[in-house]
Amino acid sequence: MLFIGVIPRPQLDPQSEVPLYHQLCRHFTELIRSGSLKHGERLPPTRELAGLLGLNRTTVSAAYERLESDGLITGHVGRGSFVTGGEAAPAAGLNWDAILDASHAASAPESLKAGAGTISFAVSRPSEELFPLNDFRASCDAVMAGPDFASVLQLGSPGGYEPLRQYLIEESRQEGVLRPTDDLLITSGCQQALDLVRRVLVQPADKVLVEEPVYSGLKNLFLESGADLTGIPVHANGVDAAQIERATLKARFKALVVTPNFQNPTGATLGREDREAIVRVAHNAGTVVIENDIYGPLRYEGESLPTIKQLDETGDGILLRSFSKISFPGLRVGWAIGPRAFIARMMEAKQLSDLHSDQLSQATLLHFAKSGGLEAHHARILRAGAERLKAAIAACGRYLPAGTRFTRPRGGMNLWVRLPSPLDAGELLPRAHREGVSYLPGKYFAITRPETGSLRLSFAGVDPAHIDRGVKILGEIFSTEWERQLTSRNREPAPAMV
Repeated sequence: MLFIGVIPRPQLDPQSEVPLYHQLCRHFTELIRSGSLKHGERLPPTRELAGLLGLNRTTVSAAYERLESDGLITGHVGRGSFVTGGEAAPAAGLNWDAILDASHAASAPESLKAGAGTISFAVSRPSEELFPLNDFRASCDAVMAGPDFASVLQLGSPGGYEPLRQYLIEESRQEGVLRPTDDLLITSGCQQALDLVRRVLVQPADKVLVEEPVYSGLKNLFLESGADLTGIPVHANGVDAAQIERATLKARFKALVVTPNFQNPTGATLGREDREAIVRVAHNAGTVVIENDIYGPLRYEGESLPTIKQLDETGDGILLRSFSKISFPGLRVGWAIGPRAFIARMMEAKQLSDLHSDQLSQATLLHFAKSGGLEAHHARILRAGAERLKAAIAACGRYLPAGTRFTRPRGGMNLWVRLPSPLDAGELLPRAHREGVSYLPGKYFAITRPETGSLRLSFAGVDPAHIDRGVKILGEIFSTEWERQLTSRNREPAPAMV
């Protein structure tokens, strides 16, 4: 067996459908779990290991990030990465770490598990305080008292609860996003819609264009399918359409996944010209556009823009939407619109997965919408969202250290913050937790460009007073560390003159 120092050299297969970073992560996981690498031992630096193995440094960094998210190693700036976890499987039982192939997806960050009393900017979701519980109870009661309640509780179609499906089809036709050649499928939220799309569309090693930074749930799904992801930078006005075109001239991409309205995590929105450019580029390249439009209904000011699906005269685009951001995330009701042949394949995949989405949730949401309750709730969400966005932007400008940059969206649920270099949002997160505030560091949204100084602030679920207090606490933490680093840098001795 070949060794790197005292560590067995991994046997990596570049031809495998399993990404190289995943193979490397699995190698170190087995060493740690088996006790071959013990608590406190230092792993080779990413640059050094990449050189020894002939890998890109980002591949090694991705493997180390996965190991750290699994609690197996801890990285320390300037010192390296050290083993902090792992025990051998009990002798009397099965070694499940060896049996189960490690997931491509990173485990949930600690920010999502914040305890009671924490001001959490970590989760992009609406506020429970705004839920119209009595109105929704009335819709529940009406559905349960209705003559069709027994059929609602019966097995249904993989396409969705038919009355709701027809309601959404008619709404989509009137809006102009569903053409005569299209069909509509109801899913268990937008996340399942994304999962079904990649199951039908993407094969291992297929090249897929995504935004960067990008929603980690999307990234992890496509990595799980073995896709080769290329990140296209997101700027203040959305994903860089010119770079999309340059990428498609160099390689053949199966799909492009884009969030044109209030992108997660940046909050950026694509202008009409860029949307039209994406339609043209995708058509010329033979690339399928997957449009994730769950934040579109959360515009607090300005005029709405046509969807990419509306602008595409070919009708080839796939549009994903959800009730989660404008009603109740726990109900898990989303939908996909696309060419009939594609939606039929999605229905087949859904039937294999879960037969169909919960019909009681769909029936109740339909009644809630037809009763006017959804429209009234949507209006309340927009008023509250505008107030919270204003509070978040004001607090960032008031409290964050000089040199900080942050987005100023006109809707959605998220702000993207870039701290002045060399601040590291991931390293400062434990300190924020101790002060009762949480957020998501930029590393969770990276493809190949980890922005260590970036973080996402999700403001929609936090009331304005707590937004101000939470950002003030973060500002004090970031400013204190910034001043400490400046002082430390100024105290470094000047190089000798020889």
